[in-house]
Amino acid sequence: MSKIAVLLTDMFEDVEYTDPAKQFKEEGHDLTVISDKANKEIKGKQGQATVTSDKAIDEVKPEEFDAVFIPGGFSPDQLRADDRFVSFVKESDYLNKKMLVICHGPQLLITAGVLPGRRITGYKSIQRDLEYTGAVVFDREVVSCRDQLISSRNPDDIPAFIKKSLSVLK
Repeated sequence: MSKIAVLLTDMFEDVEYTDPAKQFKEEGHDLTVISDKANKEIKGKQGQATVTSDKAIDEVKPEEFDAVFIPGGFSPDQLRADDRFVSFVKESDYLNKKMLVICHGPQLLITAGVLPGRRITGYKSIQRDLEYTGAVVFDREVVSCRDQLISSRNPDDIPAFIKKSLSVLK
């Protein structure tokens, strides 16, 4: 099954990580949580989930993975301030890795400059930002761009996000 790089730091939206991660694992996919440090305790913004990172961003390469999963919350906004995460996303896109993003997750893609001409959705407050990058933005529960970029808007969309993500990971 697929090897999935999960880009995560503090203040992620708890259920946007926990629900998809649980389903991905149940379907046999291998998740590696990547943060700025290995073995870092990462806390969700709702206080419902704590995750320990498996690897530091300096220890991994996009070539090692089939997909990149970016949950929302404040985590993507923090990660996009770190050039190492931006480079990881840019290189992953160049290698045509699957990108699974939800809510504010697309903020990291905005900074990586990989959205012009792509179909995408995201949290309501970033939809205009996505348009400014040249992306084609839809206000739908799940949007697929050539089965390479899967995106959803918010926690209510998680079931559709999981279903579509699993279909492209097979």
